[in-house]
Amino acid sequence: MPSPYRAIFSAPGTKGFSAAGFFGRMPLSMMGIGVVTMISQLTGRYGLAGALSATLAMSAAVCGPQVSRLVDRYGQRRVLRPVTLVAVAAVAGLLICAQQGMPEWTLFLFSVGAGCVPSVGSMVRSRWAEIYRGSSRDLHTAYAWESIVDEVCFIFGPIISIGLSTAWFPEAGPLIAAGFLLVGVFWLTAQRATEPVPHPKSQHSGGSALRSRGLQVLVATFVATGAIFGGVDVVTVAFAEDRGHKSAASLVLAVYALGSCLAGAVFGLLHLKGNPATRWLVGVVAMAVSMIPLQLAGNLPLLAVALFVAGLAIAPTMVTTMALVEAHVPRTKLTEGMTWTSTGLAVGVALGSSAAGWVVDAAGAKAGYAVPVAAGALAAVVAFLGYRRLAGPATTGGRGEDERHLRTDEDEHVA
Repeated sequence: MPSPYRAIFSAPGTKGFSAAGFFGRMPLSMMGIGVVTMISQLTGRYGLAGALSATLAMSAAVCGPQVSRLVDRYGQRRVLRPVTLVAVAAVAGLLICAQQGMPEWTLFLFSVGAGCVPSVGSMVRSRWAEIYRGSSRDLHTAYAWESIVDEVCFIFGPIISIGLSTAWFPEAGPLIAAGFLLVGVFWLTAQRATEPVPHPKSQHSGGSALRSRGLQVLVATFVATGAIFGGVDVVTVAFAEDRGHKSAASLVLAVYALGSCLAGAVFGLLHLKGNPATRWLVGVVAMAVSMIPLQLAGNLPLLAVALFVAGLAIAPTMVTTMALVEAHVPRTKLTEGMTWTSTGLAVGVALGSSAAGWVVDAAGAKAGYAVPVAAGALAAVVAFLGYRRLAGPATTGGRGEDERHLRTDEDEHVA
């Protein structure tokens, strides 16, 4: 492991909560694609599969920030465990209804419950932020490490989910995803020493973290970015099935995540200067442009190459996003702020997967790649329009403002 990464794990407890976070985040890459694979195998309907995946994502988008707001107030252990049990019970109901061929409304009902999962990635990143709040260099490396963990989940998650659902039984992927969630959350919340201290209600002034103008730009852009990811997932499964190798979709999607993983590993080693908002804008534009070659891929190997290149822009953009969230969101609402970016992605995944499913049903798999292309163009436009909000000074009590107040207080004390 390169020295910057080794250094961040010198703090007690960091290895444990990062490992638990890995297991807790596996469902992020397994559940949606597992439901798509399960429903497409049981019914052959990609429109229904995409709609259920969208319901999962929309439910997570609605519930995630609310769960994180409660976590900021009451702590991770008190909130995450009961929420996780509810989500796992809903997944069980979804699988039983799908296996028994029950009415479609029951599938959507349990999908809503199954989407009520905590944003485990935000919980882990908030622990890193608490430990390395005074060291931007170490925190940059920690965020890069967590982006690598995210991408490792997306490398192995689809392989496990699609592979088990196609080789074992259709419900296997979502079932194992629920197991990962249960293990990860309970392991993470058992580690009390590194859990951020909750902030009393009296410190939570000003309403939601989403009132930050900078966070609004990040979330809006991530809605379009999420549509890229949701569209790519659904269309790639359909594209692979058209070529007679449906199970290979997991390998192709793993290559997509591998590109991001490698880029994130290199990005974490760099000590970058300059405005992070500019780096973020370049990353969003790069993701948009990288969707264009997908239209030209005529077979799975070429598609894998195109997705690998496209993945190179993902992790660096995500790392920079977390730094911008920390700068523009008050410290007492950091977990909620980080979750709002995940919410934007979840909404986008819902829209992208649903749209892609209908396009595949109507015009075929290859035509479906027009969805991520359009989503990428929209993300770039929103990022350009909102760039000034991110490039300017934070006005919501984020890290930068906290530091300015700290220096002011010190000066007054000296005087």
